[in-house]
This record gives sequence, C-alpha cells and structure tokens, in this order.
Amino acid sequence: MSQNRPLNSIGSHPFRRGVVFLAAAALLALSGACSKPPEGPAKRRQPKVPVTIGEVVRRDAPDLLAAIGNVAASSTVALKSQVGGPIRQAHFTEGQEVSAGQLLFSIDPAPYEAALRKAEANVLRDQALARNAEAEVARYEELVKKDYVTRQQYDLAKAQAEALQATLQADAAAVAEARLNLGYCTIRSPLDGRTGQLLVHPGNIVKANETVLVEIARVRPIFVGFSVPEQRLPELRRAMARGRLAVRVTTPDGEAVPEEGTLSFLDNAVAEATGTIRLKASFANLSSLLWPGQFVTVDLVLDVDRGAVMAPAAAIQTGQEGQYAFIIDGEGKARQRAVTTGRGVDGYVLVQSGLAPGERVVTDGQLRLVDGAEVEIKAGVDSQPPPPAAVPATAAGTSAQGTPR
Repeated sequence: MSQNRPLNSIGSHPFRRGVVFLAAAALLALSGACSKPPEGPAKRRQPKVPVTIGEVVRRDAPDLLAAIGNVAASSTVALKSQVGGPIRQAHFTEGQEVSAGQLLFSIDPAPYEAALRKAEANVLRDQALARNAEAEVARYEELVKKDYVTRQQYDLAKAQAEALQATLQADAAAVAEARLNLGYCTIRSPLDGRTGQLLVHPGNIVKANETVLVEIARVRPIFVGFSVPEQRLPELRRAMARGRLAVRVTTPDGEAVPEEGTLSFLDNAVAEATGTIRLKASFANLSSLLWPGQFVTVDLVLDVDRGAVMAPAAAIQTGQEGQYAFIIDGEGKARQRAVTTGRGVDGYVLVQSGLAPGERVVTDGQLRLVDGAEVEIKAGVDSQPPPPAAVPATAAGTSAQGTPR
C-alpha cells in the first residue's frame, strides 16, 4: 500500500529535478559570460622614447699623434752692460713688448766722453809729429845724396816717420774704441720680444759683462717642445718624408690655438732613460695665446683621410656582439645597426662600415631603445636631417673609408 513505500523514495523525483535545474543554470551563465566582450580597455601602445640625434657626415679625418708639450721662447737674451758705470735711467716698463733697436737703459756717459776727447787729442798731436817727420825725411834724402849726412842718419829719420804713421793708426783705433764705449752707454734691445723683471734699477753701478739687467724673450715666433714614444718614430719619419707636418695645440683651459704650427725639429737620438724622442714645433703666435713655460696639449697631424665617413662618438655603443648604433628610419623608428669604427677625431669616430653619410643616429637615450622602437626627438634638436657635408675634391680616389654594409 502507499503507506508502506520506503522513506528514501519519498520526494526523490523533485530533488533530482532541482539538481538538474541548477546545473543547467550554471552552464547558461558560464556560456553567457564567455560570449560577452572584455570589459577592460583595448591594449595601449608603447610610448615613444625621447632621444637626441646626430648625423653621419663625410669629412676629412686627420691621423693625430697626441702628446703633452711645453712652450718655450724661440730665443732668450740675458741683457748685460758692455761698459761699467751707474745706470741713469731705464726706458721701459717690466713685461713690456720691445722691438729690436729700442732704447732700454742709459749709463752715465761722462767718463767715456772724456776718454773720447783724449783719444782725439792724441790723434792731433801725433799727426803734427808725423808731418814734421815726413818733412825731415825729405830733407835728409837730399842731404844724403850730397853726403852732408850719413846714410844711417837718413835711415833713422825715415824709421821715425814710419813709426809715427803706425802711431796714428793706433790713435785712430783708440778713438774708435772710445766712441764704441760711449755708444755702449745706451743699451738697446737686440731683438723683438717681451721684457721680464727689471733686475737692476737706476742708480746702481754695474760692471762690464757681469751684471744681468733684464731678460728678453722672443715670443713671435714661439716653440712648443714635446716627446713621443720611440715606437712611433718609423711612422713619424715616413710622415715627414711626405712633406710638412702640421701641429695643433690646446691651452690648459681647453682653448684651441687658432693658428697651426709646423714641425721644425726632430732630435738626433732617442732618450735612453725614457724611451722617447724630442720634437719641436714652431708657431707664429699672432694670437699671443702661447706663453713661455706653459704646458699644452699637442696634436701632431701625421696624415689625413680625405672625405672619410664620420659619426658622432656618442652614437657608437658596444654590446656582446660588438659595436652598434641606432639609426632613425623614415618612419621615425630606431633600427639597430652593427658598425665597425676606427680612430676618433674631435668628438667623431671614423666609420669603416655600417653607416652612410646623411643617416641620423641616436646620440643620447640608447638605454631605453630596442630595435623598431618609436622615438621622439628631444626639443632643441632638429628632427630633419641636416644637409650632407660636401665631399672635398681631393677625396676622390682615396681609400674606401666608411662603406656601409
């Protein structure tokens, strides 16, 4: 009978229907959720990387031999007096530029004027004696013919006349010496140059050829001496055989001297103690930037590669696979390019392969770049590439420098 059915069978059908209903609802909700579009925003683009750019150019690339040099005057004179006496006046100021022949010192001329007058008086006296002796010789010449005087007397008169002629020559030399000493009382500059410190002031007594009055240094032209390792000597001699070698210098404050110098001296031996050889360059020094005793940076131009491909040194990076640079393509994206470089010159490096003239390269901001990244040129830098540098006419036919791969 119905009252006798098992308890587990009571309500079993409604329970199973509820479980099935819940499962179906869950499946519908899951399928609905999968069919919905994503609620978040679309994927964002990577921001542009700010960079600074430079340009690959074609220019002359000198081969420089760098050294530290010391400036020296082309000539130095320690001025002394050639006569003794008190200094009356100095006609210049310390450190003044003077020219050859300019009056510098005056020494009291009174003793030397008196010596000149005495020498001139001796000339007049001996001239009178010489005239008398010549007249006596003429008389003795007639008398000896008539045997009124002996031949010995005639020869003695003639000898006295000749001795007086020699005395006149000595008197003339004494007059010249007195005039010369008087001229030495005015001391003039022997060269164009710059005076140093005044060592003897007016009122002091100087001795002849003993006391240094002032030193004068010739600074136009001026010399720059420097030394290079002996290993560079063969290369240096080959360069000298090709012609004149130019020399550039930079002062300690970093200012480049506008005029170029010329290598004028190569020592005849290598210094054994240091293994270096001494060189000297001559500069016109029209700008007066070079000063005796100054230390300067020297660049000796051994050769020049005409029309070489040059890139800013800051653009060249070094990675695990070697040197590379980022160029900016026409779409404003950075492209990594393997490069091969040579020596550096004035903030640029010589490019042997990998880059071509006119290409724009990244000089700052490489750390954030990857190949293909979009870039933004920093403010103040022209986003357009500058016009390519003109190729010197003499560059035609030179060695293949900077041929891009």
